[in-house]
Amino acid sequence: MLEFWDSHLGTFVIIVAQCIAVLAFVMISLIFLVYSDRKIWAAVQLRRGPNVVGPFGLLQSFADFLKYVFKEVVIPAGADRSVFIIAPLISFVLAIMAWAVIPFAENWVLANINVGILYVFAISSLEVYGVIMGGWASNSKYAFLGALRSAAQMISYEVSIGFIIIGILVSTGSLNLTAIVMAQDGNYGFFSWYWLPHLPMAVLFFVSALAETNRPPFDLPEAESELVAGYQVEYSSTLFLLFMIGEYATIFLMCALMSILFFGGWLSPIPGLPDGALWMVGKMAFFFFLFAMVKAIVPRYRYDQLMRLGWKVILPVSLGWVAVSGFFAHLGWEAYARFAIGG
Repeated sequence: MLEFWDSHLGTFVIIVAQCIAVLAFVMISLIFLVYSDRKIWAAVQLRRGPNVVGPFGLLQSFADFLKYVFKEVVIPAGADRSVFIIAPLISFVLAIMAWAVIPFAENWVLANINVGILYVFAISSLEVYGVIMGGWASNSKYAFLGALRSAAQMISYEVSIGFIIIGILVSTGSLNLTAIVMAQDGNYGFFSWYWLPHLPMAVLFFVSALAETNRPPFDLPEAESELVAGYQVEYSSTLFLLFMIGEYATIFLMCALMSILFFGGWLSPIPGLPDGALWMVGKMAFFFFLFAMVKAIVPRYRYDQLMRLGWKVILPVSLGWVAVSGFFAHLGWEAYARFAIGG
């Protein structure tokens, strides 16, 4: 048996099993995240939310999933059929691929590559193609306008997120996500993490993540009063489900990046308590709760306000912070220069 696991086939089986485990975690998490999303909005608005299908409505997401799977796939007569089908597949596959470099604990990662953060950016930058293809292939003015809005919005805030993360990279001296977490492993627990020295960037990263994933108050591509439902308005059944899964998987990915870059990943907030994957999952769940609360309590921005915030506020501030953090690192301040720890 040991010889089998040491063979090429055994290695292949192990890799496939690890991929399935990560995929299963993400997909099962998304089912309950959608449920939590709806429950949180309901609580804020003094409503019950899902409460009929299963105890406390826990099976509502499973029922919705089955509904999407078994409904007929309707493709508009004037649509580009092949592109119309490929677009949601691209969004779904790319959203899942990005999870390959996310470490849930030390050595708990599919691909611990030295350029993990660049991999995530490369994948996330490609996701806009699924949105554009879906809006264009639908042969609908509303879907096409929603796709154009989404493309402009995602590209604009990707630039800001890039500059925000540069400060973390300067402090750590590594592009490896595991190294970024290990650089935050200090004697002060919660206060050793990067959220404190990079506090302005932690706030801007959260705001930019909302815009990058088209979440309220920046859900302008899906502004129902203007565009019916945005780039996916002509989609139904399984194809719409793939778009929805891709969107929520990206939101959950942003929660994971927030945890890794600024809040210590799998590290314990209290010195002496053991580190582990439960801390990582708990932090991701907390940030998703914040995502849901923002949707429940913050009114939607106008599109010109959204673009002005991205290009005239977040981008200059994040670019200035690159210079500030680089200057502090040059001075050798411990909070900003952890090259020995980060490798």
